[in-house]
Amino acid sequence: MNFTTFLVELSRALVSNNGNRVAYLLSATGPGAQELLKDLKETTRLGLLKYQNVVESPWDEVGIAHVQVIVRISEGNFVDAYTEQATMAKAFERAFISLQAWVLPALFMVLKDLRDLAEKADDSRFQQGQGSDSPSLEDAARICNKAFTDCVMDRTVGDESRKWGIYHVVGLIFKCYFSVNKIALSRNIIRALSANKDIPPIQEYPRSDQVTFKYYVGMLSFLNERYDESEQELTFAFDVCHRGATRNQELILNYLIPLQLMRGKLPSPGLLQLFPRLEELYTPFLKAIRSGNVTEYDAALDWAEPRLVEMGVYLAVEKARELCMRGLFRKVWKLLNKDSRIQIEQFHKAFRLLGQDMPMEETECLLANMIFKGYIKGYISHERQTVVLAKGDAAFPKINGIKRA
Repeated sequence: MNFTTFLVELSRALVSNNGNRVAYLLSATGPGAQELLKDLKETTRLGLLKYQNVVESPWDEVGIAHVQVIVRISEGNFVDAYTEQATMAKAFERAFISLQAWVLPALFMVLKDLRDLAEKADDSRFQQGQGSDSPSLEDAARICNKAFTDCVMDRTVGDESRKWGIYHVVGLIFKCYFSVNKIALSRNIIRALSANKDIPPIQEYPRSDQVTFKYYVGMLSFLNERYDESEQELTFAFDVCHRGATRNQELILNYLIPLQLMRGKLPSPGLLQLFPRLEELYTPFLKAIRSGNVTEYDAALDWAEPRLVEMGVYLAVEKARELCMRGLFRKVWKLLNKDSRIQIEQFHKAFRLLGQDMPMEETECLLANMIFKGYIKGYISHERQTVVLAKGDAAFPKINGIKRA
């Protein structure tokens, strides 16, 4: 396909409101790009200026910039490829504000390529020793933000509204923000969504957009230690996620499993078998929780620390150690026939049997902390060095009823 044919095809797709065809033609890496690159006779921007006004502006600018993008990609020059893709995206957005929902597939393709090229451009700068900043991803986030505004501000109603592109674009913005560690900016997007009451409910959007949005909102809540909100959002994302999208499911479970561990809900063996990497990571913790062996739990924390830190869940898994400790205290209580009065020394002996060398005062402190947090119902008589527990099974309330700190 030569450039003239490309422009004719683009014009036809625009006239017929064929957004999927426009997306195919403007893909930076798809088969359409390869067809065009193969038959290009002129590749310089200066040489392509003669095609200005062959199609309605700004689509001539879009086409010329698209050629520059695919040429720079073929050369392995991702920095310049991103610059040209940004030029194309801005020209595309000038046309986008006067169009309707049919063009959304093309918008999604342009912005996805923009983000992908931004990541490669920043990686290329880093490899060349030009710093570890991410100027291209930050710029891509600004361009995506403009598209978000163009979608939100559309006053068209019904199926033709650009509002149906909102959550897809938001997902791309979140990916940019999380990649450049400017996560706090995500709150501006969430506030904008909350302030616009005429946006359709998220349940009416494609499942993929729902999953992406809920995942990032859940991540944001997780990082701010709003664990109940995070679990709710991530559970929604996991339940709605396509069963075949195992990589996305695993990303969600990276955070959902620690959240549920803190609430005493252990993942089933059947679930973990579907995700071997998570099974390898969490099996030692689950084994320690079920046996109440805090020494094994500590050993698992040491072993898994690098990966847990990399995933950003180390603190959450460390907090779940309290569940293991509760199991140890409960085991002592059961061995003593569920007595309501137990000497602190008995719990201290349990720690020593597991190789936990600590003074009696630390054992008392740990028991007091478990009572304070609701894992154990009772009180401590310091003078008599005795734990006075509630009668029967009420001594160890169900974990589901305990509020996570």
